Amino acid sequence: MHVTQRRNGGLGLALLSAFAFGGSGVAAKPLIESGMDPLHVVWMRVAGAALILLPVALRHRELPRRRPGLVLGFGLLGITGCQALYFVAISRIPVGVAILVEFLGPALLLGWVRFVQRRTVSRSAAIGVVLAISGMAAVVEIWSGLAFDALGLLLAFGAACCQVAYFVLADDGGEHAGTDAGAGSGPVAPDVPEPIAVIAYGLLVGTVVLTVVARPWTIDWTVLGQQTALGERDVPAVLLVAWIVLVSTVVAYLSGVQAVRRLTPQVAGVVASIEAVVGTVLAWVLLDEHLGLAQIVGGTLVLAGAFTAQTAAGGRKREAVRGGPEAVTAGSGEAPGEAGAAEAGLAEAPGLP
Repeated sequence: MHVTQRRNGGLGLALLSAFAFGGSGVAAKPLIESGMDPLHVVWMRVAGAALILLPVALRHRELPRRRPGLVLGFGLLGITGCQALYFVAISRIPVGVAILVEFLGPALLLGWVRFVQRRTVSRSAAIGVVLAISGMAAVVEIWSGLAFDALGLLLAFGAACCQVAYFVLADDGGEHAGTDAGAGSGPVAPDVPEPIAVIAYGLLVGTVVLTVVARPWTIDWTVLGQQTALGERDVPAVLLVAWIVLVSTVVAYLSGVQAVRRLTPQVAGVVASIEAVVGTVLAWVLLDEHLGLAQIVGGTLVLAGAFTAQTAAGGRKREAVRGGPEAVTAGSGEAPGEAGAAEAGLAEAPGLP
């Protein structure tokens, strides 16, 4: 009974994380369309979340000294790269399309495993890659010469590449920081970083980098005191910023980390795929960003490919690492999207969104 309740609680938290992350682009796009620079919106998101999670960083002051590569890699790739590229992408292409492009991450990761690491991948993994690539070809309507802004698509693809880069970085770190505990049977090993601490320090690194890149002292703060169009509705701009910081970042990351401690990383990552559905549906309903039949069919194929690749990656990780769930959360490269990144113990999107 206790195990069932724990699993059900974990499933609810994973769903909460996916829904919270999925709404980030929908809340950010009206701010961008009201005249704010996408990088300014990213800076407010990251800096606000970093400030809230600062007590966590202070409790784990030894982390940057013990794992500087992981902290810097996550801050530069998982935070700065993923989120900045995703927010700039949605300023040029629909939110749903940007999220679906980000969900090429699992296919790209398996490509890295096969062609760079020269490790064998299963037939189901190969099928997942083919499904994801075929679906993305349909999403962008490649037969008609791309139905969306080419630069926007390239930026979203860059966000997916950033995900893969920090998943590989974390995977290498996780395999060197293994634990002898059985799966789900014990606390975090001393040499395995606490996932929420990695997130807190990643946000701090991201804040520093984005402060240099985005130059927040040029933000027109008067925009936050105005109403912003969310589809056909006018909402306070400051409410959208609060949603992005509190719900789509802090709540999303915290619930994702707690979810993976109650579920296997594989199940949590598959649930995280709902992030793409949530983001697409919310953009359709709230922003009137309707997708055509090609995008719907292609998106379904992308998610099916991500699901298949996710399952294959999960099997590979179970063979490679004999650690507790926290050991995997500190170094798993299995889950796509921002929610998947949180459930890997790392951070949107595409993305992560």
